[in-house]
Formats: sequence, structure tokens, C-alpha cells
Amino acid sequence: MDEDRFNMELRKFLKEVGVTSQREIERVAREGSVKGKVLRLHMALTSPDAPGLQHVVEAEIRLD
Repeated sequence: MDEDRFNMELRKFLKEVGVTSQREIERVAREGSVKGKVLRLHMALTSPDAPGLQHVVEAEIRLD
């Protein structure tokens, strides 16, 4: 495995996930489509090519 190439591809993926996720969260907050004053988030990372990869991150963002 080429470590440099792997790291570049991984960073590219994480940047896309971060940027697009932030845009979507901001969009729903702006549109007022969140029920209540707290936006509960659940992000799951899985891969059909690596069945052992199951990583979940949960958080709450207060909107008031």
C-alpha cells in the first residue's frame, strides 16, 4: 500500500464528508425544518468492502 496516496485519498474523502455534512446541517437549521431546539445527529461510517468497519458518532447541537 502506498502510504502517501492512501493518506491523500483519505483526507479527500474526509474533507468531502465534512464540507457536505456541514452544508446539510446548516441548510436544515436555516430552513427551520428541525423539530424543537436541539438537532440530534447520528453519523455512521461503514463499508461493504470492510465488514469490520462500523464507526458511529452521535451529537446534539443546540439551536437557541
